[in-house]
Amino acid sequence: MKNIFEKLMWNARLFVILAVILSLIGSILLFVVASVDILKAAKQTYFYYVGVLGADADIHNILLNTIIMAIDLYLIAVVLLIFAFGLYELFITKIQIKDESNSKVLEIHTLDQLKDKLAKVIVMALIVAFFSKVLNMGMKSTQDMLFFAISILALAIGLYFLHKDSKH
Repeated sequence: MKNIFEKLMWNARLFVILAVILSLIGSILLFVVASVDILKAAKQTYFYYVGVLGADADIHNILLNTIIMAIDLYLIAVVLLIFAFGLYELFITKIQIKDESNSKVLEIHTLDQLKDKLAKVIVMALIVAFFSKVLNMGMKSTQDMLFFAISILALAIGLYFLHKDSKH
């Protein structure tokens, strides 16, 4: 009875494959959507400069917002990709196929490594989202500028400690 239960518990880890597959699908979808958004922005930029798009359109703002949102989508797609690779290597089996450059980006041996890699990419996605919000926010007072400067300082300090931690 004990052996049957242990075998059942061991094989229950295979349910993780569902999260792996769906994370990969989500990652691919986000990569496609972000790429299509950038292609649409390129098309709008082309039409703006050949004169088809109205002169009243602020192409610089449209282009910047679209690219920043695409970067945010790419970063979330990378989070899902790292998550899928990490879950697969931790719960299913080690991936034998490695690239020639011997990159360690997707190599994960412990749950703590997976959490660290995910946290770093999530922080970068949050910074990009913050940057996007700041671009659309109008600076109306000196207090707004002060809070903006303090938030940039806080982000810089956070990135410094995040980077410093990865050295050890």
